[in-house]
Amino acid sequence: MSSSISDNDFDSLINDAGLSSDEPLNESVISEAPMAQPHQDLSFFGKIPVNVTLEVASTEISLKELMDVDSGSVIVLDKLAGEPLDVKVNGALFAKAEVVVMNGNYGLRIVELSGTGLSGIGA
Repeated sequence: MSSSISDNDFDSLINDAGLSSDEPLNESVISEAPMAQPHQDLSFFGKIPVNVTLEVASTEISLKELMDVDSGSVIVLDKLAGEPLDVKVNGALFAKAEVVVMNGNYGLRIVELSGTGLSGIGA
């Protein structure tokens, strides 16, 4: 049972309801309507484990130099002593930190958060 509506019938329905397809939308009505923001419960994501690593420094050496390494060898790295170290979460830079000792364990004191924060993690 399908019936079709003619263009004239459609126009008269619109006009009877006080609507017109030719009139622009009233901007004040649109702006007054509250934007429905879905409530997001992100507590679930707080339980997901991530891998936090501390990158002290790095350097590039030749394979020959690496083959010559033995006990007591020193490899010079590219960071100065006392410079903040890179804290990475799942391989992405998260912050700069310094190493501290608390109750006999190593810890990290965050000195600067990276500009991307958590948004760069997981990409």
